[in-house]
Amino acid sequence: MRGGGGGGGEEEAGQKLKSMDVDKLENGGDKPALKYHGWRAMPFIIGNETFEKLGTLGTSANLLVYLTQVFHMRSVDAATLLNGLNGTTSLAPIIGAFLSDAYLGRYLALAIASVASLIGMFLLTMTAAADGLHPAECGVGETCSKATSGQFAVLFMSFAFLVLGSAGIRPCSMPFGADQFDPHTESGKRGINSFFNWYYFTFTSAMLVSATVIIYVQSNVSWPIGLGIPTALMLLACVLFFMGTRLYVRVTPEGSPFTSIVQVFAAAARKRSLKQPKDPKQDLFDPPHTSAIVTKLAHTDQFRCLDKAAIVSGPDDVRAGGAAPSNPWRLCSVQQVEEVKCLIRIVPVWSTGIIYYVAVVQQSTYVVLSALQSDRHLGRSFQIPAASFTVFAMLAQTLWIPIYDRLLVPRLRRVTGKDEGLTLLQRQGIGIALSTVAMVMSAVVEDRRRHIALTQPTLGTTITGGAISAMSSLWMVPQLMVLGLSEAFNLISQIEFYYKEIPEHMRSVAGALAFCNLALGNYLSGFLVTIVHRTTGAGSNWLAQDLNKGRLDLFYWMIAGIGIFNIIYFMICAKWYRFKGAAAN
Repeated sequence: MRGGGGGGGEEEAGQKLKSMDVDKLENGGDKPALKYHGWRAMPFIIGNETFEKLGTLGTSANLLVYLTQVFHMRSVDAATLLNGLNGTTSLAPIIGAFLSDAYLGRYLALAIASVASLIGMFLLTMTAAADGLHPAECGVGETCSKATSGQFAVLFMSFAFLVLGSAGIRPCSMPFGADQFDPHTESGKRGINSFFNWYYFTFTSAMLVSATVIIYVQSNVSWPIGLGIPTALMLLACVLFFMGTRLYVRVTPEGSPFTSIVQVFAAAARKRSLKQPKDPKQDLFDPPHTSAIVTKLAHTDQFRCLDKAAIVSGPDDVRAGGAAPSNPWRLCSVQQVEEVKCLIRIVPVWSTGIIYYVAVVQQSTYVVLSALQSDRHLGRSFQIPAASFTVFAMLAQTLWIPIYDRLLVPRLRRVTGKDEGLTLLQRQGIGIALSTVAMVMSAVVEDRRRHIALTQPTLGTTITGGAISAMSSLWMVPQLMVLGLSEAFNLISQIEFYYKEIPEHMRSVAGALAFCNLALGNYLSGFLVTIVHRTTGAGSNWLAQDLNKGRLDLFYWMIAGIGIFNIIYFMICAKWYRFKGAAAN
């Protein structure tokens, strides 16, 4: 409940209050009112995100080429390392989200993370610019020297700073932007709904430029220049973020939300022998709700075993006045219990994203390797950089988001009666289905590429020794477009789903959950690569160094089969799921 009493007029007036005005909250305390600037703050927040993505994601997309061609790593080793790095980069936001929600606040977390990313980009640039920080160059057919431990140390140090940057930027950037809108007014609610789509639109637009211009410079002009440009853009991102400081709404952290979660489980375990209350509304500890940030949750009948945490077993459980427990590890409020239920309900839906991302991450690993062994020429002289093929997935996202937000949603509202057109779960399901279709298409195209390479004259040899197929690499564009469309459906709805369904004081955690899926998806992909490589390596290695000698198409078919299982699993989870605040007792 928002400070200020609660009338609709007061809510609208709340947007015009100065930042040092004082509202009376329900508990009678005085706290500074929040001055919401809404879209006025967006140029600084989205600008920071745009230049940060221009600086880091394009480089990340080309790391496989950098590791194989500059650091002379084997493709399977580089793919495994990259899966691990991407996984760690996406898992780190969980820690960053915890620190942000509990201690730092989203503004300070973003400030620290932005500077860390800048340092990481600078060190990575130095590995290319300084001759002593990378192995000596070698030509096709020559024996290439391996990187020294010192060279790897600097490379991994740059990765460490980039991971630290992602730990703060990924979970906090989008929730911090949503914080700038007043969620208690109609205009604020509409602003939040539109913000998620347009935030992702600028995000993918930045990736589009990064995956074309920056990757082209890296692959065809110079690695030092190609990495120096993103470093300069990251510096601009930092400057832009700090310029908007005076406009930002900064939500004060309310302490660790995880303590409350553990308290619920501890109290429920201690009271496991008690009988379920006959009338939860009367028998459970439900003191007046005083938070100005967190929405009051009504009791629900799922996971009734956790309700025991809120049973008052004796008069000594509650302090005088009845508003607080004597021992929070023995008695919790209905609000605390329901917040834990929200998290538990999300877990099955969240877990489907892990398998979903196994398909998505292939565009940064084996799609790049396939492109390297395909005809990448446009015309006689221009050759598309292999890592730039991810641009087609981004292009599909960039084109689809405004079409969906501006053209389809208004029409879908009239059909479904829902403000968002399709529900968040429906959009996630469509994304999962499309990712499976993309894997089937990938398998068919890869089989064709390999067949042409083995039966027709090739166009030369890659630096790693694989023959280049005469099949045009543009045949991979449709599968990447479908994969990009699946991300437009699934990723945006995932983040919005977590943001709306997780309690407000844990919204940085909400921002981290989708990236945690990406992390585990990368780890699972790396695990599958390792298992397939070891299982098939003795004979017809599916993932051979030379893809023409392997069976990458069978690997894609395997992922498609896993995707079909995931579709069925998601449908079961979605049918079971109960949205926050729905069907309360």
